[in-house]
Amino acid sequence: MYSAKISALGCYVPPGVLTNADLEKMVETNNTWIIERTGISERHIAAPEVATSDMAVEAARAALAQRGIEAPELDAIIVCTVTPDMFFPATACLVQNRIGAHGAWGFDLVAACSGFVYGLTTAANLVMTGMHRKVLVIGADTMSRIIDYTDRATCILFGDGAGAMLVERGEAGEGFIGHKNEIDGSGGDYLKMPAGGSRLPATRETVDQRLHYVKQEGQQVFKYAVKKMYELCRDLLAEHSLTGEDVALLVPHQANRRIIVSAAERLGLPPERVLINIDRFGNTTAATIPLATRDAVQAGKLKKGDLVLFAAVGAGFTAGANLWRWAY
Repeated sequence: MYSAKISALGCYVPPGVLTNADLEKMVETNNTWIIERTGISERHIAAPEVATSDMAVEAARAALAQRGIEAPELDAIIVCTVTPDMFFPATACLVQNRIGAHGAWGFDLVAACSGFVYGLTTAANLVMTGMHRKVLVIGADTMSRIIDYTDRATCILFGDGAGAMLVERGEAGEGFIGHKNEIDGSGGDYLKMPAGGSRLPATRETVDQRLHYVKQEGQQVFKYAVKKMYELCRDLLAEHSLTGEDVALLVPHQANRRIIVSAAERLGLPPERVLINIDRFGNTTAATIPLATRDAVQAGKLKKGDLVLFAAVGAGFTAGANLWRWAY
């Protein structure tokens, strides 16, 4: 088996910003309540003409530029998203064509907020088997397109953005160490978009009932997320004879500040070893982990040789954790 490392990172967020003050004018809420409940102050929102593939392309180009390679060197492209441009063709196809990744194959991976962790797991295994040399993993979501801005429980949470990581062969002892992923479909009703698929195709009735927007039972999601994020991280570390003390940085999915803090405390991680940037971006679903990782690198919190733990919980329920030795 080969080693697989993360060799480059690129991100993109649209310039438009929706603040808590803006939301106060749209729904019955206020800045203090939003910050206390979620930790979010603002989120970026894509312009009407910008789709998920547009942001994914920008993130992909940034990652390739950082690595100093051209798109035809890619073997595969994995786009993690729940807001594709359309059901088909896959957003991965649109990205591949736009960036000129001739000869690459790819697919969309749908695991909601856990999508990027699942994408990293998949890319690492493709590289480690020797089948591929370079796999680009992109997390991109335009959540503003499926959010009901009359529902104060969900509209305060989400933003738009994209991030990409290049996974390629590494030297022994660097890169991917292991993963712990799982799904629990019994929680599927607690966080979903009811209509738009084969169960409830679009009709006048589904549109009138606002069923093409995210629906969430917040307390159920919160309890599951705190418990599962901690358990998977704990078990993954134990599997490799490690504890929270060995981890240089936890980069969690940015869904809610209270979820992150609760999971980190259970792992015994002090605040300085946990990356939280939800205040500036909100929940960008599959893009949160690469966006947070970028901020960690820029702030000097993640350096070559550091042990980094990625963790996420999302609709499905999906959940996962990845352990990597940072390679640049």
